[in-house]
Amino acid sequence: MNSGELLIARLEDKIQQASDNYMLTAGDFLDMHQRKIASDYCKSRKLPVQYIFYGGYEDAERCMPVFLPDYIEVPKAEKSTDDRRVPEEVADLVRIIRVTVPKGGRALTHRDYLGSLLALGLDREVTGDILVRQPDEKTGGGADIIVETGVAQFIEMNYDKAGRTNLTVQILPIGELDTGVQNIVQKHDTVASLRLDNIVSSAFALSRAKAAEAIRRGIVSVNSMECLKVDQDIDEGDKIVLRGRGKAVLAEIGGRSRKDRIVVTFSIYR
Repeated sequence: MNSGELLIARLEDKIQQASDNYMLTAGDFLDMHQRKIASDYCKSRKLPVQYIFYGGYEDAERCMPVFLPDYIEVPKAEKSTDDRRVPEEVADLVRIIRVTVPKGGRALTHRDYLGSLLALGLDREVTGDILVRQPDEKTGGGADIIVETGVAQFIEMNYDKAGRTNLTVQILPIGELDTGVQNIVQKHDTVASLRLDNIVSSAFALSRAKAAEAIRRGIVSVNSMECLKVDQDIDEGDKIVLRGRGKAVLAEIGGRSRKDRIVVTFSIYR
């Protein structure tokens, strides 16, 4: 059984449990490729229960499939979104691990947080998005990490360092997530065209060949949807995610440079 077949088997099990026991069930967090498989499967069947993909906030990249009996009301407009305007039973599936770094400490990246979590023996599937916060007057920054509720207490008790950097950790309800304090830097560049491979190459400092390879491998998403087309045109405001490297938004498309290349500005999420 390959990974796709295993994922579908797990979905079927959750669907059956929700239907037979008339209860809410949920799977682990899925990456963009897994989510596409799950979404296509759910759309292709007439399910006996409702379903949504939930990651704690509207633009979440990593989401869990949630199956709900009809007594839990899900507004129609939200059945294919990933925001916090969901029933309390769904919101209760996740928690925030708010990590704070002492002022003057080394600035930590998404990779630092993820690596140190995995070092605790956790599977990637129990953690959702990691939103890195900017340093401020009081702290050296930190991160809001979305996790399954069942592992939150373990993380609070054991997660005290990322490398040599000391961490302070607290558990918060998902309603206290603040996406407006993420560590974002601006990057200015020029590209030959607005094709996806050019944009990925520029945003994530890769060769065009490596960018194209990443797209074909299915580890690049555009606006929360997996994209396999290297020549897809990207528009101003589009969100591009390269799994393992982070997220970028094409914030602005400018004019032409002296060499007739397109001037672009990215917002890079650290």
